[in-house]
Amino acid sequence: MILRTGYTTGACAAAAAKAAAALLCGGPAPEAVEISLPDASRVRFPVVSCRCDGETAEASVCKDAGDDPDVTHQATVQAAVSFAEGDDVYFAAGEGVGTVTKPGLSVAPGEPAINPAPRRLIRQAVREVTPRGVTVTISIPGGRELAARTFNPRLGIEGGLSIIGTTGIVKPFSAPALTASLKCALDVAAACGVRAPVLVPGNIGERAAQKNLRVSSDRIIQVSNHWGFMLDQASRMAFEQILVLGHPGKLAKLAGGEWDTHSSHSASAVGIVARIAEEALRAPVQESATVEGIFAGLNPEHSARVGNALAAAIRAAILARIGSEKSLAVAVINMPGEILGTDGDLSPWK
Repeated sequence: MILRTGYTTGACAAAAAKAAAALLCGGPAPEAVEISLPDASRVRFPVVSCRCDGETAEASVCKDAGDDPDVTHQATVQAAVSFAEGDDVYFAAGEGVGTVTKPGLSVAPGEPAINPAPRRLIRQAVREVTPRGVTVTISIPGGRELAARTFNPRLGIEGGLSIIGTTGIVKPFSAPALTASLKCALDVAAACGVRAPVLVPGNIGERAAQKNLRVSSDRIIQVSNHWGFMLDQASRMAFEQILVLGHPGKLAKLAGGEWDTHSSHSASAVGIVARIAEEALRAPVQESATVEGIFAGLNPEHSARVGNALAAAIRAAILARIGSEKSLAVAVINMPGEILGTDGDLSPWK
């Protein structure tokens, strides 16, 4: 099945800004506007609503993200445009658009969370209408609530969504969009002075890190399934130590050379865990369809031995990928968040 592409929030904001600018400059209320994308293609957007009170014009566009499961699909993107001193295009965050509060992102703290590429797109769209200086305020009603389902709170973007996108086009299930967000989390941590981050797959790992270690939330970075990408990125940054913590159902795949741990891109970890367990115990282990089942069949002493062996195998695989000059530790946990085993020095996190 061919999946339908859509348009980024930045492209929608540019279309809304152009419509508002046209109305502000005395034109009729446009039913649709056409903007140019970075690849020089022209795209036409229907205008949902527009109005002008003589000093400020507002217009809105409904975002169509195509078949991508974007939280902003069908959201209303509004732009309010008013004339300003000078000859530049100035940006402001309206309702539902966040403000950057931490360093490390592509815009400075205190600025509206409108990334450079969308700013260029909006500026270009407005310049097709007027050369005068204007202030463009972008709003997304309901954006504050939608932002809670994104990476924004973790990145220090407060008050709403960020206006992102580089091409203007949303490709369904876009891995580049996800990895860009994940990389931002590393950038923010580094800019905030974090020197010993904890990389976890998701919420279970994050809760376990907070339960077992002395780490603040800004030191914990969720990797999702993109371990190869994130470890490569982290290894190039100025972190002094890195701790990898998570359930062996995910992390054992790294020991097997699987760096994207999503179930659709990697094999089950059960076979890897069973093999390492049998090597550590020099005896067969109970057959199980799950990693938890393997550990459930072990006594506490054997469980600790297998947990440590797994952590050592995972750590060796990561070091082989990123190089041994980084100080690296690994901890594996069970589903309740208890540590099953470790390898490397965990003292920076205790």
